[in-house]
Amino acid sequence: MNHSKMLFISILGIGAITIGYGLHSHIVHVRAAKLDHIAAPAAYFPPGAIWTQDISHAPLDPQSSTIISWLADAGGWGNNNRMQVDFGLRVLKADASTPRVHFRQAQESGAADSDKAPAIPLPAGGGIEGQPGYQCLTADNDCHLIVADRSQSKLYEIYQANYADGVLSGVGIVVWDLNRIYPPSGLGDQCSSTDAAGFPIAPLVFNADELAAGHIDHAIRFILPNPRIRAHVFVHPASHAGAPRGPVTAPPMGAHFRLKASFDMSQLTPAAQVVARAMQKYGMFLSDGGNIALTAQNDADTKAKYADMDFGPHDLADLKVTDFEIVQMGTPIRLTYDCVRNQ
Repeated sequence: MNHSKMLFISILGIGAITIGYGLHSHIVHVRAAKLDHIAAPAAYFPPGAIWTQDISHAPLDPQSSTIISWLADAGGWGNNNRMQVDFGLRVLKADASTPRVHFRQAQESGAADSDKAPAIPLPAGGGIEGQPGYQCLTADNDCHLIVADRSQSKLYEIYQANYADGVLSGVGIVVWDLNRIYPPSGLGDQCSSTDAAGFPIAPLVFNADELAAGHIDHAIRFILPNPRIRAHVFVHPASHAGAPRGPVTAPPMGAHFRLKASFDMSQLTPAAQVVARAMQKYGMFLSDGGNIALTAQNDADTKAKYADMDFGPHDLADLKVTDFEIVQMGTPIRLTYDCVRNQ
C-alpha cells in the first residue's frame, strides 16, 4: 500500500482540535470533597496490556539523551514549546440496548488497515470529536468517533466519522477486542489505526473521573509536530508511522517517554500532579503528529461532579521536553505501508 493511499492517518492529530464541547474554556473542575469517593474507570484491556505496565524503573534507551537534546533544540512540544491539553475528544458508552446504525467505509483505500463492521452502536445524545452531535463540521474532517461497548467487549474507533441520512461513514475503523492482550506489533506491522502509530486511543487518554480519583492507571497519549518525529520508521508497540518528516535524531513513532523521577511536583496543581505521576509510572507513547501535545477526554456526561479543583489546558505547561527521558526502545522498523493484520 503506497503512501498516497493511506487514508487512515490523522496527520494533524486529535490535538489539532481545541474546541471542547460541554467544557467552558476547557476547564475541568474536580470536586475536592469527592476525591476519596470516585472510582477511576476500569481498564480497557486485561492485566498485562502494554498500556498499564509500570515502567518507572525500566532502563533508558541508549539514545535517550541525544534524542531529548535534539527535540529541545528543535522547539520541543510545538505550540511555542508549551505542553497543552486538548479537551475535544469524546469517549461514548454503549451497551446491548444501544441502537446500531449502518456503517459505510467512505473510501476503499486502506481496507487492509480497517475492520469490517456493518453496524456501529450510536448512543443517543452523543457526538464525535469536538462536535455537539454526530456531524463532522470541520474543514479538515479530523473527526474521531469512539464508542466503548463493554457489554460486548468491543471498542469502536473511527476516523473522519460523519453521520448523515441514517448512515455513519468513516475513512477507517478499528474494532478493538477488549478481552485481548495484543502482541508487541499491535494490529500488525505496517497497519495504522485511527492514530498514526496504530494504537487504540481511548485507553491512552485521561479523564476527569481519573483526576477526581487521584490516580491514572495507564500510559498517556502524546503527539509532536511531524517534523519532530523520525521519518519512515516506528518502534513497537507502534505498528505504523504516519507521515513524520524528522531526521534520525528525532524520536520515532511509538517512542515511550517517561517523566523523570526528580521532577519537582510542587509547582503543579493537585490535578496536574495526578497526570504527572502517571507520566512517571506508566509514561507517554508518541502516537501521532500535531501541535497540541496531550489529549484529555471530554467528560460532558459527568461534568456535574466537578467544582473546586481546576484543571485547565495550560496546567502542564511547566513540563519541558528536558524533564523527560526515553525508555528503552526496540529496533526501528522501516515503514512500508504493507499492512498484514494480526489474527
